[in-house]
Amino acid sequence: MINIRIVNPQDQDIAAIIAFHLSGMSANSPKKSVYALGASGLSEESVTLFGAFENETCLSIGAIKRLNATEGEIKSMRTIKSALGRGLGKSVLQHIIEFAKQNGLKTLMLETGTGESFDAAHHIYKKHGFVPSPPFGDYEKSDFNRFYALTL
Repeated sequence: MINIRIVNPQDQDIAAIIAFHLSGMSANSPKKSVYALGASGLSEESVTLFGAFENETCLSIGAIKRLNATEGEIKSMRTIKSALGRGLGKSVLQHIIEFAKQNGLKTLMLETGTGESFDAAHHIYKKHGFVPSPPFGDYEKSDFNRFYALTL
């Protein structure tokens, strides 16, 4: 059974998944297009990081960063290699969406890359109702990145 709960990005097992995520983002993105947060960024007060656990082993993470009173941003969605294809990303995303609704947010946004390594991300976001949107916050549009938004 999968249990999703808030996690501390400084915990060793969580920090290892964050490092794996950062490594993947750096390997598959132009240097100027890596916006992934490290453990310190995921520890900010505006960020809530969730982990999906099976038998006390964290298999997947995802975060929400509150941007203001009504908007949030999806960050750091990552599943470890051995757990891919089990729907954990979907479960974490659904949990984040429900968390956002319960906390009064009206819109969720995200930035992601393009190319084969990001195809699964595009698919899951579109399947959950996210639609292409313009850049937000400090992001700048490039040939590499894409932006999505979901009205809650």
